This record gives sequence, structure tokens and C-alpha cells, in this order.
Amino acid sequence: MATLPQIAVLEAGIFVKTQYIPRLAEISHLFCLKYIWSRSEESSRGAVEIAKQHFPGVECKWGDQGLNDIVQDSSLIGTAVVLAGQVQVDISLKLLKAGKHVIQEKPAATSIPEIETALASYKSVCTNPGQPIWAVAENYRFEPAFVESKKLVAGVGDMMNVQVIIEGSMNSSNPYFSSSWRRNFEGGFILDMGVHFIAGLRMMVGCEVTSVSAITSHIDRTLPPPDIISSNFKLENGCSGVFVMVVSSSSPKIIWRVVGSKGTVQVERGEVDGKHGYLVSLYCADGQCKSTFHPFCGVHEELKFFIHDIVQANLKQGNGYEAEPRSSFVEGARDVAVLEAMLESGSKGGTLVNVKKF
Repeated sequence: MATLPQIAVLEAGIFVKTQYIPRLAEISHLFCLKYIWSRSEESSRGAVEIAKQHFPGVECKWGDQGLNDIVQDSSLIGTAVVLAGQVQVDISLKLLKAGKHVIQEKPAATSIPEIETALASYKSVCTNPGQPIWAVAENYRFEPAFVESKKLVAGVGDMMNVQVIIEGSMNSSNPYFSSSWRRNFEGGFILDMGVHFIAGLRMMVGCEVTSVSAITSHIDRTLPPPDIISSNFKLENGCSGVFVMVVSSSSPKIIWRVVGSKGTVQVERGEVDGKHGYLVSLYCADGQCKSTFHPFCGVHEELKFFIHDIVQANLKQGNGYEAEPRSSFVEGARDVAVLEAMLESGSKGGTLVNVKKF
């Protein structure tokens, strides 16, 4: 029987405890979780206690020495980097330079300059194109709802208009509300949350956003600015659309809608029978509406694909294995580029801004 690949998780915060550990547990037959690292011993031990229910052999690592141990451990082939946005890229590159495959949480980076520097550094450490793998954990691209909606959009004729309406719920009851790193970089929650919604948009329409014109504002003073963005955008196929995001509203609602000449496809976040997920609806020209509900499973799917990719990449070392494109760092960079353009336009009073191409 083949030896299971060994991986480490870097960070031990809320998302690791509530999402990464449970989702990794669902695919625990595919790999061995060797370490959980955090800056503090206490945090690392807290996460390890939870993980030991599913991974009895998992060990604690913490601080600079613990990080160096992980970097130098040749038995590790993969790492999940779930750190603050400001430090993820540097840590990811350190691991990539050590020959380890990396899946890094979104956002891919905090700015266009950081993306450009990161891509140049990554290219310099690749032993073969795309090796080691640098994936970005954008779970929306792995949600079955967006996989289905992309197929449905292809069947509704000429694309006429696209609408993305995000009325979020980032208030004091949200566990991420007090997150210091999200409050301390330009774009704040708009950038951190917004990349999800841009990923969903790009997945549905199947093409890139080329230019934007946005107005931003700051209403809720408990949130970092801006907390509202309203943007017109143009797709490379010539279709126009609107992207509206309110970080915290009293009546949360999240919708993507593509209007075609022969029908309309809508994805709406919601809950059915106690399960949270997305309702995908196809509105046909004859007045019929067909709907399917898909419970959330994007985090599970993206992690499963990553484990599969690193196993295959190791087996085919030097023979050019192509990893799942939805996870690529470049895909994550393109999400950030759209938000960066919108924020730049907003800061200039709605000036048309072209989206940086990657």
C-alpha cells in the first residue's frame, strides 16, 4: 500500500477549527496531517486537540522555530497556509522555495504590486512549469452551484446583462468582525469578502472583466472604509453588468444573475431544510422556471482536488503535471485585480479603470 502524503496546516484560528479540520477529516483517508502550526503554542495546541479526533498523530508546531521545522521537513509534500492576508504570500513563497506544494487562503494577495512580485518569485522557484503547485483556496469556484450555472449560462443565448448584488452580514455577531488583519489593509472587508463574489461572477460568465467604473462610500463606522461599493463593469464579450456590495446590511441577500436572449440564470444564497447553500434557477423564455438547490461543499472539493494534485505531481515529477486550473494562483490574482480596479475607480470618483491582466 502506497504511503499517504503528509501535509501541514499553518494557522490555528477560527476558519481552521470550523472549516479546515472538519473538511480535511472528510478526506482523511487520502493523506496524513502531520503538523498544525501557529505563532503561539496555546493556539496551536487548541487546534491540535480538535484535530486529534480525526488525526491522532498530528503534532503541534509554533513560532519561528516551528515554522523552520516545517520548511525543512523533507517528508512534507504539501502545506495549507491560512494566515493573515498581509503575510500569506511571503510564507507561501518560503514553503514553495523549499519544494513544498502550497494551498493558500484567499485573497491571493493584498495588491497588484504584491501579485506581480509574487508571480516573478514563483516563476524563479519552479523546477518545472507549475511545480511546485501554488493553489489559492477559492471555494466558490468549486461550489457545484457555480459549476452548474456556468453550463446553464452557455444555453441562454446572447448575454445581455449581468447583476451581482451582495448585501452582507458583517456585524458584531460575525466571528470575523473583529479580525484585525482585515481591518488593517487597504480594501478591508470589500477586498477580503469581495474576491469570493468576483470568483462566482467570473465562473458563471466564463470570461474576464475588462473595465470598471465604481462609486464607494463609508456608512457603517464600525467597519473600515469603504463598506459599500457600486460598480458598472464590462466583460470581454462586450456585455455590461453591475456589481453592488454592502458589507453589512440588516437584510442579507446574495445574488448573481445573468440575463440572456433566451433565458436567465440566477444563483441565490439561501437555506433549504436546515442546509445552507445556493439555489440555482433557470428562467426559460416560455415562462417556466427550473430550480436546483446545492448545499455548500466548496471547501471540501477544493481540498480534495489539492490533495489529488500534489499526489499526482509527486508521482509524475519532472513530467509536467498540470494541476486543477480553478485553484491556480493566477485565478486568485484575477479576482483581486477586479476588486483593485473597482476600489481605484471609487477613490477617483468613478473614473473608468481597466482591469490588470494576468
